[in-house]
Amino acid sequence: MPRSVNAVASRKRRKKILKLAKGYFGARSNVYTVAKNAVEKALQYAYRDRRNKKRAFRRLWIVRINAAARVEGLSYSRFMHGLKTNNIDLDRKVLADLAMNHPESFKAVIDQIK
Repeated sequence: MPRSVNAVASRKRRKKILKLAKGYFGARSNVYTVAKNAVEKALQYAYRDRRNKKRAFRRLWIVRINAAARVEGLSYSRFMHGLKTNNIDLDRKVLADLAMNHPESFKAVIDQIK
């Protein structure tokens, strides 16, 4: 009886990896074993950095809010405490956008806190 190797599935699996490795430098884009390692590592980085991106944006928003609040004579922590005590439910993303693009609205929020 002839040996069955299921070449269709094997080829599909290899083509899938090589498609993900398209654009990689040198052998990483066209040698299967090298590409497989490169793609595996790239997917690990992608998974990790989807979470790190959230941290990075939160830090950016805090820096922007702090800078805008200090112009009005408040520190970031006092500003955030004032928001909580006055039951103003704006998240950091919205506050940072107000601070950057709509300073008059941000000032109105600060006036409510003071």
